[in-house]
Amino acid sequence: MTVRSVVLDVDGTLVRGDETIPGAVAAVDRLRERGLDVLMLSNNPTRTPADYADWLADLGFAVGPDEVLTSGALTADYVAAEYPDSATYLLGEAGLRAMLADRGVPLVADPDAAEVVVASIDREFTYDRLREALWALEGAAFVATDPDRTIPAADRPVPGSGAIVAAVAEAADRDPDAMLGKPATTAAEAVESRVTGTGAEILVVGDRLDTDVLMGERAGMTTALALSGVTTRGDAEVSEVVPDYVVDSVADVESLL
Repeated sequence: MTVRSVVLDVDGTLVRGDETIPGAVAAVDRLRERGLDVLMLSNNPTRTPADYADWLADLGFAVGPDEVLTSGALTADYVAAEYPDSATYLLGEAGLRAMLADRGVPLVADPDAAEVVVASIDREFTYDRLREALWALEGAAFVATDPDRTIPAADRPVPGSGAIVAAVAEAADRDPDAMLGKPATTAAEAVESRVTGTGAEILVVGDRLDTDVLMGERAGMTTALALSGVTTRGDAEVSEVVPDYVVDSVADVESLL
């Protein structure tokens, strides 16, 4: 296998909650020592890439902001490009709000003024917010950051963006017009624009079949499923999405090269 670039998921692959996966820091260092370029690709939209890089650096990972890409950044770029100057109602957290504002997206609190609704993880989500999002979607575009129903945490999984998106979609009886994080083509194209490898020269490592592996499979990239997050070996054996490799954790990725 000839690999020039490695794309690493974060939650469930490099970390669980605020703790690193055993061997993950050393594994990333070894990939760099081999001369491979490394990109962190996360469906967590709650931090800006710069904040994400700082957080990962505090955990011991050698990473700069240009080496981090998130569903939040992809979503902010998409809304700014596709709906310029459109009043946007956000179900999301401070990091995503900051990324949208930095790109000049006008954010509104009045659901009746909304032309776009962005749905994402929101740990202050309430019935009232769901009601307002439903009202905002009367005639507005519907954009979602990512489909992750859960996020691996230190002890047990916790709800992710996908749970919020599903609640809004069910209430409004419509699917999002765009989903920007993995496994979307948007995410794969963003990867290809940032790394040196192409196609199968790009190794995607992640803990989710339906996002990490599916994105890589669709884009013709090489894929490795890490069993350190939400997916078990049994899940992989019955899945229609088939990774090229299955490893216990990112610490075993070097053995594939």
